[in-house]
Amino acid sequence: MNYNFDEVLARDGADDLKWEGYKGRWGRGDLLPLWVADMDFRTPPFVKKCIQDKLDYPVLGYNTPSPDWAPAIISWQQRKHGWKIKAKELSFMPGIVKGIAYVIHAFTQKGDTVLMNGPVYHPFFLVTRGCGREVKFNELVYEDGTYHIDFERFAEDVKGCKLFVLSNPHNPGGIAWRRDTLEKVAHICNEAGCLVVSDEIHADLVLPGFTHVPFATVSEEASSNCITFGAPTKAFNLPGIITSYCIIQDDSLRRYFFNFLETGEFNCGNMFAYAACAACYNEGEEWLEQAIAYIQSNIDFLGEYLRENIPAITFIKPEASFLVFLDCRALGLSQDALVDLFVDKAHLALNNGTMFGPGGEGFMRLNVGCPRATLRQALDQLKAAVDAM
Repeated sequence: MNYNFDEVLARDGADDLKWEGYKGRWGRGDLLPLWVADMDFRTPPFVKKCIQDKLDYPVLGYNTPSPDWAPAIISWQQRKHGWKIKAKELSFMPGIVKGIAYVIHAFTQKGDTVLMNGPVYHPFFLVTRGCGREVKFNELVYEDGTYHIDFERFAEDVKGCKLFVLSNPHNPGGIAWRRDTLEKVAHICNEAGCLVVSDEIHADLVLPGFTHVPFATVSEEASSNCITFGAPTKAFNLPGIITSYCIIQDDSLRRYFFNFLETGEFNCGNMFAYAACAACYNEGEEWLEQAIAYIQSNIDFLGEYLRENIPAITFIKPEASFLVFLDCRALGLSQDALVDLFVDKAHLALNNGTMFGPGGEGFMRLNVGCPRATLRQALDQLKAAVDAM
């Protein structure tokens, strides 16, 4: 089956955050929104069908997990990422940011310190601070067009920290962390007594030529000292249906955290969530392969367009996901002027690089998970704004 990713969809009138919610955030309605990390592609038909099947039941009553939910996740992790997990190691999670908050409350006390890289997905530090914990940034080194971890500094920064929250693959940089990098992270955190939380929500969107390595698979030090969060949300474009889950392989860690979740009924999903997750993993490989190919073609188009028309803007070449971190530093603008260029001159709604913490200055995050016509329109608007500087 061939899916049409060139279709331009009308997304108004559905309380849509990306296309309607931006108006309140920016205080205007004349922007082309390429910010929130969902894609402007139709949610796959097999997802819609499984939800409709549930809606056709005469009663939307209390539910148990779909019997194919855990087997679907187990099979997917094995097929796609070579990770062997068991049903007992799985728990539903009502969102990954919520899951991080649960980990913070379960394993730390107010005033404790949580480590994370910078720049990084901003809810990591927003939820940490909101829970009354301290945030420490281990700033990534930007070199040769990509990021890497300075492990000498990381080993110092992790001292005294209770948690390290890892973005794997990295958001906003799109880095598919290599096995040797993750092994070093696991060893240093294990030595420091620092629990690792690995957010792997972008794992299924690894681009051609790259591989996702689940953190828990790199060593015994990793599997015994980590909580992994995953979801089909990003890959299959269904963020409005919360389908997240966590995986914990260490027995004592799992018993403690799963008991915490069960006590508050934090591990209960609705009938649509279980069914949608299973449908994605059981029926979604063909759709996902085509979506990834389209995303890669958009990234290639972006690179060619910038080289030919806006050479002062480059980007970190993504190894995973549809998010692109634009390097705009050669424009020579302050961050405020850079934001003004994108918003007031180009009429685009992107994520300001500084919202991702240290290291985000001079960058803007662009979502290329959209029809080519939308991306071309955005770039044409940006080119006109830069040409007018």
